[in-house]
Amino acid sequence: MQAALLNELLEHETQVWLALVSGDGSADAALLSPDFLGVYPDGFAGRDAHAGQLAGGPTVAAFELADARVIDLAPDCAVLSYSARFRRVGRDREERMFVSSIWRRRAAGGWINLFSQDTPAAE
Repeated sequence: MQAALLNELLEHETQVWLALVSGDGSADAALLSPDFLGVYPDGFAGRDAHAGQLAGGPTVAAFELADARVIDLAPDCAVLSYSARFRRVGRDREERMFVSSIWRRRAAGGWINLFSQDTPAAE
């Protein structure tokens, strides 16, 4: 059961990253709850701000997710945590961070992202 849940949430999380690579703000927003909260090194962001960063095009050139784990928080709600290596558009240096995202199962199927926190990895 945990393996299936982990794979399902990783698939949805990967779709968020793919939206950052393609610059597709609509695809990004569709994966985030209207009351989504992102906690980042530079502050808080809601769904509109998260998707709005793509108004100028892609923000990520490449990414890799690793060391994923999942914890059930409540029925139809779980937290996915993982390590991400990525390179921003226009930059040569790869960055690494730890991410935790809370997802809720939708009544119509699939999952929606309620919360995400990025923690930069120590260098």
